[in-house]
Amino acid sequence: MSTRIGLRCRCGEVFGVVSNPSPKSANRVTCYCDDCQAFLHQLGRADLLDAHGGTDIVQIAPSSLSFLQGQDKIAGVRLTPKGLFRWYATCCNTPVGNTLTPQVPFVGIVASAFDGGADRADEAFGKPVGAILGKYAVGEAPKGSTGLNLSLIARAIGKVLGWRLRGKAWPHPFFRRETGEPTYPLTVLTQQQRDALRPLCGPHPTAPAASQTELSSPP
Repeated sequence: MSTRIGLRCRCGEVFGVVSNPSPKSANRVTCYCDDCQAFLHQLGRADLLDAHGGTDIVQIAPSSLSFLQGQDKIAGVRLTPKGLFRWYATCCNTPVGNTLTPQVPFVGIVASAFDGGADRADEAFGKPVGAILGKYAVGEAPKGSTGLNLSLIARAIGKVLGWRLRGKAWPHPFFRRETGEPTYPLTVLTQQQRDALRPLCGPHPTAPAASQTELSSPP
């Protein structure tokens, strides 16, 4: 197996690599939450959602991801003041990573952003081990995506704790170690901007898939 896998935005301006990819080094799930749906609609990248509004996400240790090109094109957005940090390439609105604070060390990457797309992610990390938050899925929720999946929760917690104990939180691709502050520019959506995305998401979306307020708009 290759010792690294490339991560590239749609136009090729932003490029990074994940070192030592393997099914044991990652957690891969399909998330149907309305926040993940809203984020991709905000970027105008609903093409990355599956037919039910799911996002195929590969969760990895922060230290395994490094950007080699286009760092000046990376920016972040939070859908709410306490929401996930969602990082993307400003050149073509490709998502390049979701994170919490550095104290919870993980980076979630949309599988299609890897060189070779989801097929290459299958080879490097294995197929998704499950699905979560299906109550927000578009249309009928996929089997196994609803309810409390204790095995998936335990697996995710175990990965994050393991990465923290083994010192894999640093170097972090999106935060400065000295201060814990984000490395890249960050926008927080207003309540109005977040609410404008809600009709696009969930079991019965009432608005067509389209980009909403520009991320460059002042919060």
